[in-house]
Amino acid sequence: MTKAVSTRLTILQKALTLIYRQGYGMTSIDTILATTQLTKGAFFYHFRNKEEMGLALIQELIKPAMEEAFVKPLAKSSQPTQAIYTMMKQLLLKDPFFEVQYGCPAVNLASELSAANEPLHQALLEVMRQCQQAVQSSIERGQATGQIRPELQADQAADFILVGYSGIRNLGKLFGRSCYQTYLRELKRYLQTLT
Repeated sequence: MTKAVSTRLTILQKALTLIYRQGYGMTSIDTILATTQLTKGAFFYHFRNKEEMGLALIQELIKPAMEEAFVKPLAKSSQPTQAIYTMMKQLLLKDPFFEVQYGCPAVNLASELSAANEPLHQALLEVMRQCQQAVQSSIERGQATGQIRPELQADQAADFILVGYSGIRNLGKLFGRSCYQTYLRELKRYLQTLT
């Protein structure tokens, strides 16, 4: 990895950590630089402004992470309802990056920026649509193999599951990890109704 690539990655990783913990609006370029020991010149060599950095953060860190966490586990499975449940359990209880008190970075950014910044909104929408599509495709595969009721609206079920994930991540900030267990029990019960 070249020094320039390493510097860019360092900026994005530090920015992600700070934005995850304190929000996009509360995280300034100066704050990011203070944690990296880099100069403003280094920052502006890689990004014209904070928005460009935010787009890169979504496209280069958040999107691949969500692909790894949401898309890949569902794409490989021949048992869709079990795969959806296992994926959610992994995200909520076992993922080492997510901290309960801070929720989910993608969900947080969507909440904070959806009406404030159109380019960032569109980038986040693409990430969330990819997650929604992964769940929907998994359900449709289950329908094709007779594991899930054929009359079920796969897109609506996927939306419901994704909304549940987003909501429980936000509630976890207030109620702590115990609400994840409640959500997982109810998710399992819901998924059983799909068969």
